[in-house]
Amino acid sequence: MTIVEKNFTAMGTAPLIDPFGRAVTYIRVSVTDRCDFRCVYCMSEDMNFLPKRDLLTLEELDRLCAAFIGLGTRKIRVTGGEPLVRRGIMTLFRSLSRHLESGALEEVTVTTNGSQLAKYARELFDCGVQRINVSLDTLDADRFRAVTRWGDLARVMEGIDAAQEAGLAVKINAVALRGVNDDAFPQLIEWAHGRGMDLTFIEVMPLGDIDAARVDQYLPLSDVRKSLMQRYSLEPIDYQTGGPARYVRVKETGGRLGFITPMTHNFCESCNRVRVTCTGTLYMCLGQEDAADLRAPLRASDSDDGLVGAIRDAITRKPKGHDFIIDRATANPAVGRHMSVTGG
Repeated sequence: MTIVEKNFTAMGTAPLIDPFGRAVTYIRVSVTDRCDFRCVYCMSEDMNFLPKRDLLTLEELDRLCAAFIGLGTRKIRVTGGEPLVRRGIMTLFRSLSRHLESGALEEVTVTTNGSQLAKYARELFDCGVQRINVSLDTLDADRFRAVTRWGDLARVMEGIDAAQEAGLAVKINAVALRGVNDDAFPQLIEWAHGRGMDLTFIEVMPLGDIDAARVDQYLPLSDVRKSLMQRYSLEPIDYQTGGPARYVRVKETGGRLGFITPMTHNFCESCNRVRVTCTGTLYMCLGQEDAADLRAPLRASDSDDGLVGAIRDAITRKPKGHDFIIDRATANPAVGRHMSVTGG
């Protein structure tokens, strides 16, 4: 019996264990599919977003999170789209803070594009959020505008300043894009580490139709790492945040550098995560289409019995891993939904 199983046995509750013996203790909850950017690797420029009636209310999202916490979830990451554009979103963070205060939940984190951080950073910290991820692929304002289509780099920088001033630990996520930012990785590393921020590089993933050929965007991080090793000493370290990144320490800067490699070296064997969309759809794997409807049982009764049953049934179908492929012969995305639907 694992430590997780022993803890739940003591509480009289069975943990969520998938068919491969992995305890599911981490959920990523998308609160909206909307975003104020249109990043070229994430969305089409002309997106059709969900009507408001299809979305779970903030109260329903809170209830859904509470059900997962009751089943052993220890970490929740709030995502989008861009989560901070959801009207009234701080209501959800204030509600989730009660689980942090009780000790039922270890951590609430956020993935954001940074555009709204100047407005919300202090309040996030006051609600118990200690760490955030900011997506930032380049420090060049013109390139940033080209990658995000609508983004303003100065506004994001203002948000990062506000986050650090509020006491939030900031990690920068950068998608490696061939021919776009591959000549500026040292600049990103030295800037992030110079400000005391971790940096993680991420490979492009084949999710959704984006009006571009991903094979032209795709840059294997194995190549990036080899290139960086000509300039830096990269020392493997035993550091984890609960996500899929594998970290090294850059000896010259003293900072941590992560690599998320769904294409060249998938991280599925240790996956403890599931994703819930803003409509209440539970995806057991980012790279598979199988999903479970949690909205219907959530709305069918004030009791959580049906919701808990639907969650448990879904976890029995969690696959061993994804089947991402990017090559010239595979033009279609691995799954049809955009990343903004499932959450980052």
